[in-house]
Amino acid sequence: MFVDTAKVSLKAGDGGNGAVSFRREIYIPKGGPDGGDGGKGGNIVFKADKDTNTLIDFRFTPILTAENGKNGAGQRAAGRSGKDLIVEVPIGTVVYKIGTKSVNGSVEDRKLGRAPLSVSETEYSRILLADLTYDGQEAIIAKGGDGGFGNAHFKSSTRQAPIIAEVGEPGEEFEAELELKTMADVGLVGLPNAGKSTFLSVVSNAKPEIADYPFTTITPNLGVATIDGRDLLIADIPGLIEGAAEGKGLGHDFLRHVDRTAVLLHLVDIYSNDAGEAYTTIRKELEKYSDLKDRPEIVALTKCEGVDEDIIKMQMAAILAKNPAAKIFTISSSAHLGLKELLRELSQVIVSSQRRGVRSLAKREVAPPAHGDGPGGRAPERDETITTDDTLPVISLNPKELKTAWKVEKTEDGKFIVTGEKIEKFARRTDLNNYASVNRLRDIMKKLGIRGELTTMGAEPDSIISIAGKEFTFVEDY
Repeated sequence: MFVDTAKVSLKAGDGGNGAVSFRREIYIPKGGPDGGDGGKGGNIVFKADKDTNTLIDFRFTPILTAENGKNGAGQRAAGRSGKDLIVEVPIGTVVYKIGTKSVNGSVEDRKLGRAPLSVSETEYSRILLADLTYDGQEAIIAKGGDGGFGNAHFKSSTRQAPIIAEVGEPGEEFEAELELKTMADVGLVGLPNAGKSTFLSVVSNAKPEIADYPFTTITPNLGVATIDGRDLLIADIPGLIEGAAEGKGLGHDFLRHVDRTAVLLHLVDIYSNDAGEAYTTIRKELEKYSDLKDRPEIVALTKCEGVDEDIIKMQMAAILAKNPAAKIFTISSSAHLGLKELLRELSQVIVSSQRRGVRSLAKREVAPPAHGDGPGGRAPERDETITTDDTLPVISLNPKELKTAWKVEKTEDGKFIVTGEKIEKFARRTDLNNYASVNRLRDIMKKLGIRGELTTMGAEPDSIISIAGKEFTFVEDY
């Protein structure tokens, strides 16, 4: 069974907890802290595999979970890291992270508890995580959490017996959507019964189902045609009809399989009542999907064996009336007429497309390094102003400052929400059951300036502070 879409829940491994331990050994007084660090949680890794051609396995295993890291122990024993979960997927698989956002609110609104009023006010967004295009390519889709530090990590000259240990950081957890986009050079498009499957069966060794009724092809087929020593990978998809964008027929679901092709081969039945109208119907549907309308296209009138020359000229004129720049070939798959000429033209278009791609890469300008960058230089405190021809100047923080940046929001019920990459990471690794760990988090907040901002915003000693879902009071309770 061919399956080209799937949804799956991913849960990377959690990091192991650090240990609180002290060296206790005969004849060694004051052995000091020796708690080991927790192990890192396992990642979920997707790997493209040439021997896999469908996503059907995800219908039976919709939840993927990587191994958690082990906890640290005494004698500075670090916990074992969790094993990565390697998941084999077909070449051409695209992985998206599914997220939600409120139509009437921002991400901050959701963190502050201002949820949308109804389900209809929630939008679903997709974030591209990976596009696996060649055999053996790997991508980390969900990252495992880091292990927490044991108390041996916090030993210093002024803190000789720390009782602080971090908990492991949770691994990433989210829903992902997988799409399989066939990797092909040529994509066949056309109305049902235009002769796509017959063409593929003649020019390659593919064996698609062929019959004299519409929608014979209900799953994509691939075939390899050889011309002048060059192999062309051809993808045949189910026929389109008017209104496919609205779900009529088999809809647009299978157009993803020609989304990567270098050229579209548009087949039009010579026996159509109006070849120009048949051509326009498909073009309108392509315009509603991605950028296929701008893809190089070759038109072929099929089933031309024994057809009057006047009829052929009339049908060609009807297509040219709709698109004067169309390249039109006349072929007959069953009689093997015009196939070599058509394949040669397809090969030339593919080569030209590949050359254009190489030239566009070569034309990309590499921005000169900022002043002070490079060997022996010092990175600037802020990124330089970046100016392009079609955008306004943009000034942004450098990566180090972005990590330490934070934001404080006060909710209607008096709770203070603190967000920021660095402070949230510290909070996730704080053990709320260990007062020393919580006080360490409060010290970090003071060093980053968050405590001063909270005081300015009116935080009281018993005010609730929330960071990364962990809540504690502004000042330690006694």
